[in-house]
Parts: sequence; C-alpha cells; structure tokens
Amino acid sequence: MRAINFVKYQASGNDFVLIDNRFKEYSFTEEQIQKICHRHFGIGSDGLILLENSSEADFLMKFYNPDGSSDMMCGNGGRSIVAFAKSLSIIDKETSFIAPDGLHFAQIISWENNHSLVKLSLKDVSEITLFDDGQYLNTGTSHFVKEVEDVSQINIKQEGSAIRYDKRFEKYKGTNANFIQVVEQGLLKIRTYERGVEDETLSCGTGITASAIAYADKYKLNLSPITIQSKGGELKVFFEKTSQNTYSNIFLQGSVEKVFEGVIII
Repeated sequence: MRAINFVKYQASGNDFVLIDNRFKEYSFTEEQIQKICHRHFGIGSDGLILLENSSEADFLMKFYNPDGSSDMMCGNGGRSIVAFAKSLSIIDKETSFIAPDGLHFAQIISWENNHSLVKLSLKDVSEITLFDDGQYLNTGTSHFVKEVEDVSQINIKQEGSAIRYDKRFEKYKGTNANFIQVVEQGLLKIRTYERGVEDETLSCGTGITASAIAYADKYKLNLSPITIQSKGGELKVFFEKTSQNTYSNIFLQGSVEKVFEGVIII
C-alpha cells in the first residue's frame, strides 16, 4: 500500500481527483480507480485525472471515469487540470496540453486564491447525425442531444440510461445523454446522464459543448457564445461555423475551484 497525494477540484459541479504523476510514480487498476472515485469508500468524484509530462506540449492529461474506463475527453476535467497545472507552476496564463483526443489549448482568464475562470479549446465538429428524437455528435466523446420542454421533469436515470445503452450507439460503446431546454435564444438549461458515471452529473463540459452546437445547428443560428445553465453552474460555449457542416474554434468557458487536498492510502 502507498500514500498518494491528491487534490480535489470542481468545475461547475463536475468534481475530479487530480494527481501529479510527472515522475511516473503511479499507475492504477480499474478496481483502484473505482475505489478512489467512490463517494462512500473513497474520495468521491466524477473522474480521476493524472497530470504527466509531455514532449509535445506543456503536459499530458490522462482521464479515467469512475468505472475505470478511459480514452475519452472530459471538458470540465480539462479545465480543472489547467488550474492544477497553474498551481504547480507548470504554466502561467496560457497553455497547450495533450488529452485522449489530441492537442488542446487553454487560457486562464482570472485567478484568485482557489478560484479561477478557464477557457478551453475543444475539437472541431464536422458531423452531426440527425434522428427523429435528437442529434448525435462527438466533441471529444460521444453525445446525444435531445430537446425537451422542461428539463426538471425528466426522469434522468431512466431516460438517460435508455439512450446511453440504445442499440444505435453500440458502435461507440454507448453515448452520453443530454437533455436541453431552450429558455430564450442563446440561453439553455441542461441535464446530462454520463456514460462511465452511469448517473446524472451536475455538469458535463463536452456535453454542454455538444448541446450548444446541436442547438445552433438545429435552429440555423450564427450565434456565439451560447450560455448554458447546468445544475452545477453556468458555462459559455464559443464557436464558429466555418462551412456547411463544420464547427471550429470551439471553446468552453467556466469556473474552476480547488476544493481540498489530501492523502489516500491505496
């Protein structure tokens, strides 16, 4: 067993355990990741993030879901690791880093004590698949976006799980499910059922980004930023429509907070 230092961050209610692994001291089994993320038997989080060295950028981000799965991008986790890198004096106000889906850029807009405002780039979106009940797209991981009249009335566990395991998305190993409500033009409310968490989270960065783009595409809006209110807070999504089917220069902006730090015995 080992004592491992960690820091807990939350980005609009999406919480993560972050570990400095620049010296490659740590590797974790699925079972250990599940324990770390468990809200009763571990630290409790929506994911585990390791910060490692990179020869291509300022650092490398490794992200794991609470069930131990990986190889996907996490937008709020990306914003959290930028704040973590700043606290470690790896970066100043701007950075580039490698994540599971490639290179990302980020900017720290404000920094005060344990609170920061971080703007993160996400991958271009060049394909949106239309279904009778919603839209499917990938913003670093798989997302399905469904517009509803009132997100507060959704049975998120039941309806989200049904979409997550829908046979249409088997080739993507399932999908995250986002339910959006249009409050007014350019302002949405959202609830998200996350794959890998297998439940609702207070916020999902890539889901919020996917929802903003799906909304703009559905209503043919050339509008940026779009503001989205999740249970965990408000975020803004910036983008440009560079061709008929491509959205580029996509950025997700929102708050990040260092919650606490500690040591876990694994």
